[in-house]
Amino acid sequence: MNSIKNIFKRVYTKELDIHKDKTVYDLFKWKKVDVLMKDYKTNKVLVDMKNLEFPIHYSQNSCDIIASKYFRKAGIKTAPYYENSLKMVAHRLVNFWCEALKDEGIIETEEERNIFYDEIVYAFLNQMFAPNSPQWFNTGLALSYGIKGKEQENYYYDEKLKKIAVSKDNYTRTQASACFIISIEDKLLGSHSISDQYVTETKLFKGGSGTGTNFSTIRAKGEKLSGGGVSSGLMSFLKGLDRNAGAIKSGGTTRRAAKMLCLNIDHPEILDYITWKAKEEKKVRALGKMGYDTSFESEAYETVSGQNGNNSVLFSDKFMNKVKNLDKNPESTLELKGRVDTSVNSSIKVQKLWDIFNKSAWECADPAPLFGDRLNAWHTCPAGEDGIYNAPYNRINSTNPCGEYAFLNDTSCNLASINIFKFYDVNNNSIDLEGYTHIIGLVQLILEASIHWGQFPTEDVARKTYMFRTTGLGISNLASLLMVKGYPYDSDKARTLASSLIGILTAHSYYISSLMAAEVGAFEKYELNKIYMKRVIRNHARAAGVLNTDYENLSYNPIKINHKILFDEGLEKISYLLKESFDNAVKSGEEFGYRNAQVSVMAPTGTISFAMDCGSTSIEPFFSHVIYKKLSGGGYMTIINPVIKISLKNLGYSENEIKDIMDYILQTETIKDGDFEYEKLMDGKIEGAPHLKKEHLPIFDCANKCGSGKRYIEPMGHVLMVASIVPLISGSISKTVNLPKDATVEDFKAVVFKSWELGVKGITLYRDSSKASQPLNTNLNDDSDENLENMTYDALMDKVKLLRSKSASSKANRVKPVGIRYGTTHPAQIDDVKIYTTVNRNENGEICEIYITTDREGTIITGLLNSLSKSISVMLQYHVPPKDISRMLKGQKYEPYGFVQKHPYIKYVTSISDLISKVIDIELNDFSSCQVAPGEYEAADKQDSNLERVYDNVCPNCSSTRMARNGTCLVCMDCGTTTGCS
Repeated sequence: MNSIKNIFKRVYTKELDIHKDKTVYDLFKWKKVDVLMKDYKTNKVLVDMKNLEFPIHYSQNSCDIIASKYFRKAGIKTAPYYENSLKMVAHRLVNFWCEALKDEGIIETEEERNIFYDEIVYAFLNQMFAPNSPQWFNTGLALSYGIKGKEQENYYYDEKLKKIAVSKDNYTRTQASACFIISIEDKLLGSHSISDQYVTETKLFKGGSGTGTNFSTIRAKGEKLSGGGVSSGLMSFLKGLDRNAGAIKSGGTTRRAAKMLCLNIDHPEILDYITWKAKEEKKVRALGKMGYDTSFESEAYETVSGQNGNNSVLFSDKFMNKVKNLDKNPESTLELKGRVDTSVNSSIKVQKLWDIFNKSAWECADPAPLFGDRLNAWHTCPAGEDGIYNAPYNRINSTNPCGEYAFLNDTSCNLASINIFKFYDVNNNSIDLEGYTHIIGLVQLILEASIHWGQFPTEDVARKTYMFRTTGLGISNLASLLMVKGYPYDSDKARTLASSLIGILTAHSYYISSLMAAEVGAFEKYELNKIYMKRVIRNHARAAGVLNTDYENLSYNPIKINHKILFDEGLEKISYLLKESFDNAVKSGEEFGYRNAQVSVMAPTGTISFAMDCGSTSIEPFFSHVIYKKLSGGGYMTIINPVIKISLKNLGYSENEIKDIMDYILQTETIKDGDFEYEKLMDGKIEGAPHLKKEHLPIFDCANKCGSGKRYIEPMGHVLMVASIVPLISGSISKTVNLPKDATVEDFKAVVFKSWELGVKGITLYRDSSKASQPLNTNLNDDSDENLENMTYDALMDKVKLLRSKSASSKANRVKPVGIRYGTTHPAQIDDVKIYTTVNRNENGEICEIYITTDREGTIITGLLNSLSKSISVMLQYHVPPKDISRMLKGQKYEPYGFVQKHPYIKYVTSISDLISKVIDIELNDFSSCQVAPGEYEAADKQDSNLERVYDNVCPNCSSTRMARNGTCLVCMDCGTTTGCS
């Protein structure tokens, strides 16, 4: 291919050349589905759409997510008056992209248009790629339906007039970008001021996009003001902007606000910034202990600050080298510098900063590290738009909210992701490389088209997006491909395959970009930056093993692709294609330049991964072996990740052996309690499965332990995957390193330091249970009472047995009450469920039994309450203090929950367990956890740093508690809502 025109070829729609009477939509079989989605908390119907049309291979979950999130539901003037078919969405999007490329001059003939239209529609409907969410929301509404909306102060760069213009309406052009980096200056009013930040962020949040900003320009608390007095400080403004984001999030917009806050390590308020979220979350824990609802978007959270963004700290190489040498120089310091006033300057020990940063991340997963000099070593445009190399404003100073887009201030990036597993051929265990590169090229044209006919929230973003034209193509579903190939996620083979395929994506994208430049010109500011951009692309080629010369302008050695592994694994075609792609990218760029300053990122791809029916998101590993298949009639069916079966077959297991292994993963046990009996999934682990060879176990390792299994991907496995990929992409990677609950602050230090040492640009660390409740936690730690709060029934029994065995005293023996006991019954009603809690005491007046009953005879809840009564009573009879049992139960959240009737003191609970906790407190004459008390009382100080957080993340859209970590953000496993921007 030596011309962009060669990209217009039929690969997947050749049949249409033969059957002229067919359209691309005829290449799919279609089905009718109903979509019904409810709020898990209130049972309120969120979406009820009938008779919708989807390709037959789409799951119910993907249909639900696409229809609820992306179908246009109003404003269409002709029947059916709303989008009721994926055909309509496909046409709306692809027709817009075709017309934009025609206007730009890349598509010139009707034949080129028809081929591009058919190939993109096919790939879209076949779930081979998906654009980011703002495209689905906004693109093509005016062109297809005449929906224009009002003028909302959006801007674009008029190429003919060479100046910024105001968009006449909201939808003739599109806001297709998910990622924005916005600058801020140290002033209250005017362009790029603190007040202007409110307006810009609000515009972006309203359109479904996210924003990142480095706030290091804002002067610190105590710095002098020009008009007299001193500044209130950076943190005061950050808290105000956080409140604004919270208001937009809850204001009925397309989706919640997403923002990234970044601060340089040498800012005078760095300590307050680092510890901000950790301190605020201690307040939430205290409120939870007092009986307040502490779910993700609850009243308790609304009373604290800092909860509406991801926080990061920009570390310099200078600082990290001091960390590296702490053993030799433990007294080394860093100067914190006032922004305009040197009188606030101070010196702080590097060790102290390093300790506090990692402790805060350990406590609440914030802030995350960004490595500024690593980011800028791969910066393609350090001369910016004025030609001043490496000026502070021309450096990369922040990322978007999820951390994958890293570029100049006041720029934007529109994203798309390729479902890499769609290019895997199950029949011959191979990867369709021709199809893969074909789709890479076509999707880059989509992203380019979206810039050409795009619009933006500020004049600067409109201008600089036009001037640099960054695009962000990535992949999703990597874990599925690795598993079917038989490569453990934490292995050289997996890292080599992943980085090679992503290297091909970047190289071929730059090649396509150069061919576009040959046709319509390089990006406007290419000449000012070409020597730096070429240097970066040459370094990419070196990491790919194409060039054997030394790296340029790098202070470390990135991980290189091991081509020997590719050959040993029979993947030599990938090796050849990788080298050819970078050879083409370098040579073609030398001749024509590039149309786009960046071309690739690794976004978290939460919602769009579900729309593509991906088994895993982005480059993340699988979360577990068991998944929940949504049924058309409502509810779920528990199934095994289907990729496991393909992997086992490729590994040589017989059909009978595979069946035994799959049955083992999904084995259930019969739970009996009197006449009550039900089936329960045991735990979904694969360890111990019959026939499964020990050497194959690592292939099936997940991000977390599965059930009672012990295996999981070690933290450094995540770091090494990122470090292998990052030299092969333009931007950065949104990625979480999962650490176990018992990980230490020292473990965090090791991960952060190793990430920097290996050249990672930024990463997020998440310790299990540091943010979300773990109601099925089975970790037994006798030395810590806090674990009682989250233990399962079995773990509690183990605890009792352990206490019994530890002492031969009389208190180690169970004392069963005999004869007539006296007690108190507490009636309460939650929703329409009546609960009666009876607390019995022995002859010494000590609580010895608790019985919990309900008016729901013969139901699951009755059996569960019987089990809970028995476990609590046995614990009391083994002398476990009632206050410890109360602490164990307090704050647990499950249905039914909410406002309480029939009880004089308890007015709100998060579950029946929480209700029982409050009843025990009352029996101990402690009313601090109740909403009403008999007379005045002083709440006890509950802000104990050792208390475990017992609330969970609740989806802001459907109230599901299945919010999973996804890159640096969260994604709802039920409705696809994401806290990020992709």
